[in-house]
Amino acid sequence: MPVVLQIIVLAAVFVAIVVLFLYMGGLAVRRASLQIIAELEEARAFKESRAIKIQDERKNFFRVGTKNIRPRALNLLIVDGLVIKANNGKYYLDKEKLAQATEQLKSQS
Repeated sequence: MPVVLQIIVLAAVFVAIVVLFLYMGGLAVRRASLQIIAELEEARAFKESRAIKIQDERKNFFRVGTKNIRPRALNLLIVDGLVIKANNGKYYLDKEKLAQATEQLKSQS
């Protein structure tokens, strides 16, 4: 096999592996987001008075890597407006935004 073809194949394999790892990371964040939403729904935390405490920081500063997905997922939910942080540091679910997001997912399917 010529060297140029080997380089092209190696580059294609590298790109495929990078895309695969990014996709797997996205699935992990999605799973963590769904778990957070399920916890909030189970606690019926739909308003500030019913807000609950959720882990939003790393437990151990020195533990760095892909295992620390919940804080990232929580931040994405806050940015999307699905989860709201109360003044006391607890979190609750915006029921209207959740219904809109659910309808949007159903319409895409």
